[in-house]
Amino acid sequence: MTTGAARKNTAPIGTRTANSFLTASFLELCNLRSSSDANAIEADVVIVGAGPAGSAAAIQLAQLGIPNVVLVDRHDFPRDKTCGSGVSPKGLEILKSLGVWDDVHREAYSIRGLRLITPGNREVIVSGGDATVAIICRRSILDNCLLSRARSLGVRFISGFDAQHLIDDGTRVNGIEARDGRTVRAKYTVVANGAHSRFTPERSDKRTLQGIMGWWENVQFRPNHVEMIFDKALAPHYGWLFPETSARVNIGICYEDPSHTKNARTLFDGFLQKYYQARLTDAVPLATWRGHPISYAYAVGQLQSPGRLVVGEAGRMTHPATGEGIYQGMQSGILAAEILSQVLKNPAAEKRSWLAYEARCRQTFGRSFWSAKIWHRAVTSRALDLAVHVGQTTLMRTALARLMARM
Repeated sequence: MTTGAARKNTAPIGTRTANSFLTASFLELCNLRSSSDANAIEADVVIVGAGPAGSAAAIQLAQLGIPNVVLVDRHDFPRDKTCGSGVSPKGLEILKSLGVWDDVHREAYSIRGLRLITPGNREVIVSGGDATVAIICRRSILDNCLLSRARSLGVRFISGFDAQHLIDDGTRVNGIEARDGRTVRAKYTVVANGAHSRFTPERSDKRTLQGIMGWWENVQFRPNHVEMIFDKALAPHYGWLFPETSARVNIGICYEDPSHTKNARTLFDGFLQKYYQARLTDAVPLATWRGHPISYAYAVGQLQSPGRLVVGEAGRMTHPATGEGIYQGMQSGILAAEILSQVLKNPAAEKRSWLAYEARCRQTFGRSFWSAKIWHRAVTSRALDLAVHVGQTTLMRTALARLMARM
């Protein structure tokens, strides 16, 4: 509400001088800003995006004793998200460290092996015995488990928060403002809102994988095995079948199309006819096909600016060969939380600590991301076909399993 003095200054322009009008307008703007600031939520850390990266950062901050953490997302949870939903062996260890493994494992489908088809249509099956080496967990379940864990530790969650722009005073980021005017002012802001994020300091052109997928029931598959098919039409990328339950699977493809000349539905339809036509004859489709982009990079770029850290796919930390982003998102969220806990105790160390965060992300993901180039060459040449053809031995299958697990 404006003051009586402010109302008095709203008389017709002709009754006051230009200077008095400008002065009144400035005072009114200050009054509005003060009113907005008075209603702002204050936090030590605000995290934009409650997917695996953002929720992992929130959980780790809480586990490290940081009390005033606010997590915002434009959706309420549980919510669905188009994703293959695979969590790799390294991701399983992260879930355990975050205290959500038991909840996730109850709802997930255990993976114990891999069926791989090469571009030359050679097949190899790699099995890990009875051990769970990976899981498929629908994002509506996985993300909700992570968020519930964060909230149980005291993290404040605000849904329906459609982030519009960062609060930036010209020298540093001081929080986030929603489209409806709500604000969260914070000492530090973590950007975790995925591939389409507009809040990152990295401005170079990003690489994007195109993906499209569907869901079916009553599709035959080898129990507890995923399928990865490296078809020439998708090279150096692949198509997949990931079982979500004993009766439900998701099937999809990912590919690059920088010139935008490929039709996703046509490409996917051809893939399904080539590899799954017989198995889909009696299958029951569960939803319409959905497309989704995957943002990635071969090298970790800029992930920070004063007051701001970037985690997960917003920072293009998605594996270039497999398209996996869940492990990378959670791991980078944990690294960011550990750095933030140090800086909250010693704000003067921010610049040095921010650079250390980037360095730790490069150390953690750099070698794996770089190895994707070697994998891509193996797929587009005859190397992968040759390895499968001449190496159908237990030793070769073990080596392949280790390679896939470390990517």
